[in-house]
Amino acid sequence: MLRVAVIGSGPSGCYTAQSLVQQDPDVRVDVLDRLPCPYGLVRYGVAPDHEKIKSLQNNLRAVLEHERVRFLGGVPVGPGGVPVARLRELYHAVVYCVGAATDRRLGIPGEDLPGSWSATEFVAWYSAHPDTVQDGFLRGVRSAVVIGVGNVAVDVTRMLARGVTELAPTDMPHAALTALAASGVRLVHMVGRRGPSQARFTTKELRELGTLPDTAVAVDPDESALDPAYTDPSALPAPQRRNVEVLRGWAGGPAEPDARRLIRLRFFLRPVELIARGGRVGAVRFERTAPDGHGGITGTGRFEEIEAQLVLRSVGYRGVPLEGLPFDPARGTVPHLAGRVLRGGAVAPGEYVAGWIKRGPTGVIGSNRSCAKETVTSLLRDAPLLRARDLPGDPLTALRAEGIEPVDWHGWQAIERAEAHLGASLGRSTVKLPDWENLLAAARGAEA
Repeated sequence: MLRVAVIGSGPSGCYTAQSLVQQDPDVRVDVLDRLPCPYGLVRYGVAPDHEKIKSLQNNLRAVLEHERVRFLGGVPVGPGGVPVARLRELYHAVVYCVGAATDRRLGIPGEDLPGSWSATEFVAWYSAHPDTVQDGFLRGVRSAVVIGVGNVAVDVTRMLARGVTELAPTDMPHAALTALAASGVRLVHMVGRRGPSQARFTTKELRELGTLPDTAVAVDPDESALDPAYTDPSALPAPQRRNVEVLRGWAGGPAEPDARRLIRLRFFLRPVELIARGGRVGAVRFERTAPDGHGGITGTGRFEEIEAQLVLRSVGYRGVPLEGLPFDPARGTVPHLAGRVLRGGAVAPGEYVAGWIKRGPTGVIGSNRSCAKETVTSLLRDAPLLRARDLPGDPLTALRAEGIEPVDWHGWQAIERAEAHLGASLGRSTVKLPDWENLLAAARGAEA
């Protein structure tokens, strides 16, 4: 029998476990997660109104319910939890699928002012991540600036403009739903430092902004025309061309001038400072940029201020070191060779990586499938040597003897029942439990 620990139960972890049990009938996989709930960013990163994407949980569920896979939630790895070295003693192989846990910063003055947040923090709040400690995002906010033009930026922009009618049927935590329902946000600027043809959002997500009830979308045609491909998108690859065509349809001003909310998509503006007013962020100062003729941009020395009581930066994710594993700070990843962890340039037997901590925060959810397959191919080629090492017994028995009591699959099912009950009591469908205390209480209730 080959015992493998997969650290992380998001898409990369589940796809790794799936590939392992499909390719080797003699493998047993424990999927460990720091949180008591599985599915990673599918549960805590996908916007609650994207039901089709969230339905991927059903596919991940099938993996975690496989007879040779165990889910062990509430098990931190590293400081305060199970040391990396201990995992290597308990399992023949360990695959780290820990994602990219932090966000990139702007590195400009005023970034730490009250009212300035990462999009990651905002998403965690409306997704009920149990580590969330803030809930005052929208207090006193009339105008918001979202810095970035990727799909996460589109998500948070859409959530700022969504009405309670559309959000009530989702699993959004009730406190977040109440705050968004009472929001005074009327104007949202989504700002990119480059041109429309270089934006990273996908056309499907972009188009959704134009379908929001009582919300208008505007694009400045003169500003966008600084991008030559905006004027003539015919030479662009199809995805970028479709984006530009959608943006051109919004040019010249909002189609609904009397709409309750307005979303403005701005381009060729680089943030240089967050300006304080009344002890919190009150505006963002931008420098106008221009194409440099080589695919990049250059500053023009012209500046503009945009009023905002809320600033959300969405400029990318970044991996963080895990104590006991090597780490490349320049790339924000663990050094590897086809998924095999490298220590000092040499392969570390029995240690592997998959997902964002392996390749960086790139691709879509489905990209994790091929990434996991490559790592599993390497692991199974190493399996004859890995199996030769004797283990002390069932790792779960050892973990419990060391005072660690994981949330197993029955515990997770108890959390699901508690969230369904909470939703029913509020006249909604399933509503997420937003904090550690209630999640663990629900999970432990399965043991009573």
